[in-house]
Amino acid sequence: MGVTRIFILSILIVTSSFIGLAFSHESTPLREYVVTLDYSNFTEFVSKHNFMVVEFYAPWCGACKSLAPEWEKAAKILSEGEPPIVLAKVDANDARNKDVAVEHDLKGFPTIKILREGGTLVRDYKGPRVAHGIVAYVRKQAGPPSLEIKSIQDAAAIIHDDDDFAIVGIFPEFSGEKYDSFTALAERLRSGIDFGHTTDAKLLPRGDLSVNRPVIRLFKPFDELFVDFEEFDVDVLEKLIEESSMPLVTLFNMDPVNRPYLTKFFQTPSAKVMMFLNFTSANFGAFKSKYREVAEEFKGNGVGFLMGDIEAARQGTLEFLGLKEDQMPLVVIQTNDGSKYLKQNLLPGQIFSFVKEFKDGKLQLYKKSEPIPEVNDEPVKVVVHDSFEDMVFNSGKNVVLTFYGSWSPHTKMFAPILDEVAVAFQNDNSVMIAKIDTMKNDYPTETFEVVSDPALYFVSASGEVTSMLEEEGVQSKEAIIAFIQNNLNKAPPQPHHGGHDEL
Repeated sequence: MGVTRIFILSILIVTSSFIGLAFSHESTPLREYVVTLDYSNFTEFVSKHNFMVVEFYAPWCGACKSLAPEWEKAAKILSEGEPPIVLAKVDANDARNKDVAVEHDLKGFPTIKILREGGTLVRDYKGPRVAHGIVAYVRKQAGPPSLEIKSIQDAAAIIHDDDDFAIVGIFPEFSGEKYDSFTALAERLRSGIDFGHTTDAKLLPRGDLSVNRPVIRLFKPFDELFVDFEEFDVDVLEKLIEESSMPLVTLFNMDPVNRPYLTKFFQTPSAKVMMFLNFTSANFGAFKSKYREVAEEFKGNGVGFLMGDIEAARQGTLEFLGLKEDQMPLVVIQTNDGSKYLKQNLLPGQIFSFVKEFKDGKLQLYKKSEPIPEVNDEPVKVVVHDSFEDMVFNSGKNVVLTFYGSWSPHTKMFAPILDEVAVAFQNDNSVMIAKIDTMKNDYPTETFEVVSDPALYFVSASGEVTSMLEEEGVQSKEAIIAFIQNNLNKAPPQPHHGGHDEL
């Protein structure tokens, strides 16, 4: 629960439909080039193909409907090539296909998998979703994992100067244990990156042109532009490449080019150092320079660095972190368990000492909280982080506490029910109906696991905590009232000293 998420707006999906043509009063069925597979034929069919690509879809999925005509166009072109390549589809929403879906670890719809060697080698499809792009990507995936570079033109076809990555193996000869490791690496990572190999480093655009020993060179569109590796353990290499594929400082601004790096930044287990400031301010250059120096100093020490512009941060990030524009420039550090540390109204010279104190364990936790309401006399009481302990654990009352996100439509639908429950108990001094906005307040996540919105908890007067929505049927006004009445606890509470809380 403690990991920060940056919200990125989804793209609207346009649903396409296909209309058949009628001839001579009879409907002529059109051939489908996408092969339909299911539980009865999947294993047998796949086992007969050295290479094929399968889409797992759900009939109700808008993105799947949008992909369908493109998938069919691509399937037709690929089926007519030499050699022909099969595109297939599986309805993963059909319960009978559950085992096939589970085996392929679906994360959503559509999920596309590349199957090699009769299905024994499975990789994620990371290519385009339009027909011409699908065709080009699939044909490349069907070929060798790495292409030999014999000329500058060959190198230019693999190594681009835009936002692409490429990996080239440099070898005196294309044989031996190290070359085999490179080939295995290329096979493992080929779905997301282009590979080449050469005996002549002079053909490459960057790096030591005189190298004559086995080297694996990663070309990237930022920072030092290339990295050489002389490690040939495939697992270690994969980790090194993953680490080197992130910028020293990830930029958070309005440029969509940075979105893939943002996603990777927040998926890493490292502590996250995030500086927010105005990129157009007069002292931006000084902050940027010093921040990169600090990032370089702590590189490889379990921390990642992000620099966010005020314009991008206004799109919900500041609110999510509980920060305000008048605190900028600021640095907030968030650990993988959700703990946060804040330095506001920052000066460039304070960045290093703040990060060092974090690494040395000398910083105090920062908790986001709305102000404690001066007036809190509505039937549903407002709880904030700074009043949580007193109101929820030390009030001597049986507390029904709703955790909600102010943006959630489910919360808006549930709010009138909560109001009615509160009115029903407004004359019972042993019961408090309350709510806390999880977007604006931290809370003890080790005690309250909020996996739905809203989440409803009952905290008895003696401190026993129960998730009410896990109790079958406790969602209506009547059911909630009955639950409270059946679980009232008039016992005097024990003073509660909550452990550390998280976002």
